[in-house]
Amino acid sequence: MTITPETKASANPTKEFFVRMLTRDISLEDCILDLIDNSVDSAWHNEGSRPMGLSEGANLDKYIIDIKLLPDVFQIKDNCGGMTLHDAVNHAFSFGRNTSDAHDDFSIGVYGIGMKRAIFKIGNQIKVRSTYRSEGEALEAFAVPIDVDRWLENNTLPWDFDIIGDEPLEAAGVEIDVRQLTQGALQAFSNPAFIQNLRRTIARDYSFHLARGLQILVNNAPVDGWQIELRQSDEFQPVRIEYVDKVGDDEVTVELIGGMAAPPPESTDPTEDEGDRRYGWYVACNGRIVLAADKTVVAGWGSEDWPQWHYQYAGFVGVVLFTAAKASALPLTTTKRSVDVSSEVFRRARPRMREISKAWIAYTNARKQALEQAKQKEALARPVSIQAVPKRSTVALPNLVAQRAEKAANINYSVPVSKLKKLARELGNINMPYREVGLTTFDYAYDDLVGNE
Repeated sequence: MTITPETKASANPTKEFFVRMLTRDISLEDCILDLIDNSVDSAWHNEGSRPMGLSEGANLDKYIIDIKLLPDVFQIKDNCGGMTLHDAVNHAFSFGRNTSDAHDDFSIGVYGIGMKRAIFKIGNQIKVRSTYRSEGEALEAFAVPIDVDRWLENNTLPWDFDIIGDEPLEAAGVEIDVRQLTQGALQAFSNPAFIQNLRRTIARDYSFHLARGLQILVNNAPVDGWQIELRQSDEFQPVRIEYVDKVGDDEVTVELIGGMAAPPPESTDPTEDEGDRRYGWYVACNGRIVLAADKTVVAGWGSEDWPQWHYQYAGFVGVVLFTAAKASALPLTTTKRSVDVSSEVFRRARPRMREISKAWIAYTNARKQALEQAKQKEALARPVSIQAVPKRSTVALPNLVAQRAEKAANINYSVPVSKLKKLARELGNINMPYREVGLTTFDYAYDDLVGNE
């Protein structure tokens, strides 16, 4: 073979390799969330594409996202306005987003791969239907049928999907129907635990949208959003600050709010945790929670003069909301399940997060020396929705006066668990922690043998 100026080494991808790499590192749950993101973005576009912060804004109660997960079919359907034919032809089905593509203001999608990645992960026979209103307000409709196995057979460029005419849906929106499910999808959709966990994730990650009236149904049952609340009183005042940062020429509004969501635990023994994992830092990007109840170095714990999370700090909740017209300016990862810790806008927010956390840490340390005083003050604090918390530059927590404590003695002994459980039952609570059983029985013995002093 003779080398000429036209001799080139082929670097063209194959469809099968591209699809495999696209779907290998994302979970089924995250794929479904990507499809929800598309519906949310469409509804948000219909409502004027305004910032998605804590302040009251768009009412989303007319929008419904209906998800069905069955052993033989997956379907997601919305009435959020639909995808136009122009969008379908030019970029909605492209693998990735061109820099020249228009970016929907304050959207969640950024990489242009969510829908394709999701449907390839879920099944092999796909039909995407869209109904939208044309400029003359008439309903227009089309469909994109995809037979994945047949599509993969031909690697010749361009990689196109057929678009056909279709009957309009009941309302302007998108319906995605997936059949011949992949083995992973078939097993997951037949598992009640997977569906229950998906409902919990939706309730948490879209809590800001659900609070504005958005309706999301999973197998005909509506999802109720998490209520994120902080305690407030004369002495407990959550912090709520807002500032504007920049990523290149793009502005990013940053809101931080944090304080006491619940009183700290009576004991710092993690074995007595009741399973409430809601405490820690949350990060939301254009309204979508991408990091929840984080207690790791991602949110800063254990770094930069910031101690590692300890069960003693339970009861604390902090939320950071990043809002930007261009999603590319947000500290998002491709799966939207964490934060890009290298993002400058996130790195600049972490020192403020640290100061809020350190105030709570200092309070829990002081609380150990003034427990009864702290409990009395905490009982006066009432839960308030984070949307209703007034702006305040610092978190306010009570100044506790350390109580002079009599020197204490530790008593440590072992007894058969069966005997301890029987004793706990006689004390009125078979689930009483071991420590409480010991303290209660000591008090009984002291009163009986020594009496009041």
